[in-house]
Amino acid sequence: MTRFKSKSIIQSILNALRGLKLALVSQRNFRIELIAAFFVITAAILLDFSITDICILILTIMIVLICELMNSVIEFTLDAVYKNNYSKLVGMAKDMSAGIVLFSVFGSVIIGILIFASNILSFYK
Repeated sequence: MTRFKSKSIIQSILNALRGLKLALVSQRNFRIELIAAFFVITAAILLDFSITDICILILTIMIVLICELMNSVIEFTLDAVYKNNYSKLVGMAKDMSAGIVLFSVFGSVIIGILIFASNILSFYK
């Protein structure tokens, strides 16, 4: 056991919530993605999408948010290890982790367009 081990499940949850708060405060893209997610889910509910379509939208949104959090973790870790000194390899790793987020966003947007388009077109049939 290490000195950093949580004392209880409650403490673990509080630590996780503190991490999410840090992401909200420090990561502009995370906030933007959460706002976009709110509007997408709200629109899907107002347009009476099926529960399956809403679940798919939520899953794709969660993937983007998870990728964004992992990108932040990678960046914070590399900055801490390299003490914010420039390194070509660190820059490459950060660019690749940002690419992961971008890739997940592209996939999420495509899925969203397909779901919204199919539901909107079904109104006109």
